[in-house]
Amino acid sequence: MSAETATGALEAHPVPLQRPLGAAEARVLGTLMEKARTVPDSYPLTLNMVVAGCNQRTSREPVMQLSEAEVQQALDALRALDLVAEAGGARVPHYAHNLQRALRIPEQSAVLLGLLMLRGPQTAAELRQNGERWYRFADVSSVEAFLEELQDRAAERGGPLVLKLPRAPGAREARWMHRLCGEPDVPVAGAALAAGSGAASGASAALTERVAALEAEVAGLRTQVARLMSELGLSPD
Repeated sequence: MSAETATGALEAHPVPLQRPLGAAEARVLGTLMEKARTVPDSYPLTLNMVVAGCNQRTSREPVMQLSEAEVQQALDALRALDLVAEAGGARVPHYAHNLQRALRIPEQSAVLLGLLMLRGPQTAAELRQNGERWYRFADVSSVEAFLEELQDRAAERGGPLVLKLPRAPGAREARWMHRLCGEPDVPVAGAALAAGSGAASGASAALTERVAALEAEVAGLRTQVARLMSELGLSPD
């Protein structure tokens, strides 16, 4: 089956996310997606392994410190959403993610969502670099194409799953963030620029006022020096 046919099959019956995920649920889901691709020999994961993966200090933004109870609660909630499944046949429960099948999205899109859940907002170039162990994208344009597809996802297919953020002042590229945790609180670019412009104008006005005060003080000193020289009978030269 070709990549196009496989993608089409996944999108034939898209399933919307039932509700926004919590921060702990997104971290647990992203961790399972990462370990499935980077350490397949240890996957599915036990509860202890999920906890350790969630609380890593590398490749995580923000760094979290989830308890075993919090991770178990998140796993149970994700199972109810059909985003996580418990693997059978073992004395100790093992867990595997089910995001790609649940949301009917291709592998590349699932990889990008997983990376965004674990590392926070990133540019397309950062996603390609950070995801080398997950999936090797041909180029940045390929990453952008899948991101745009996720952003343009129609309401009847579950709605957009990512959002392109306004480019920050001085930044060369815009960053992307996932929307699995609900509608993100993103400041309007114009408002941010206006705030920055207002601050710059205020600083400029204060500087102008200070220079004027210094010039007035210098002029006064010159007048005093000229008077003293006149009283002493000295020439200005």
